[in-house]
Amino acid sequence: MDDIPLDDIAGDINVPQDEDALGTLDEPVSTTLKRDLKAIFDKCRHVIIPGRSKALLHDWDLWGPLFLCIILAMLLPSNTSDTSGLHFIQVFVVVWGGSCLVTVNAQLLRAKLSFFQSVCTLGYCLLPLTLSLVISRVILLTSNGHMMIFLVRLILIMSALAWSLWASTGFLTDYLPSEKKILAMYPIFLFYFGISCLILAQNN
Repeated sequence: MDDIPLDDIAGDINVPQDEDALGTLDEPVSTTLKRDLKAIFDKCRHVIIPGRSKALLHDWDLWGPLFLCIILAMLLPSNTSDTSGLHFIQVFVVVWGGSCLVTVNAQLLRAKLSFFQSVCTLGYCLLPLTLSLVISRVILLTSNGHMMIFLVRLILIMSALAWSLWASTGFLTDYLPSEKKILAMYPIFLFYFGISCLILAQNN
């Protein structure tokens, strides 16, 4: 798949297809929000059920990854309440900094993707891990810390890790040089694995 034309993965978001759709400045805010939320939902659906669709690459956006990052930062509390704000920033930096580093690595390996297309895809593919964090928090709040609970959470989080890797691989590998795919995918694994460890390490 090294011959894929760059036009096939243009990074325009919600590009209107007719002249009537060109003017959106006068439309109600509710209409804009509904359209954007629908676009985010559709991209999340493609992550949950990965297929051949390249929706995350054709119509990239950063709203979905931003929401997922905020959820991660809010649900990964620090152990001390007086540093909760700092911890929020740390998680935020880990997610966005990590995705940017992975993207820069892919760019250096001559991936046929724009910077924001890659960041968008990596961000949306955090969805399985984010869902595992929500379920993990519920389990922790309703359990007594038994060893069996830890094993359940471990299986849950590792399954989410595998799902995130599967989804991101399905979206990105076609646009990576065939002889350098391992070099590009290894940092992606480290990125998601690091976030998985943060989720597993929470104990309250």
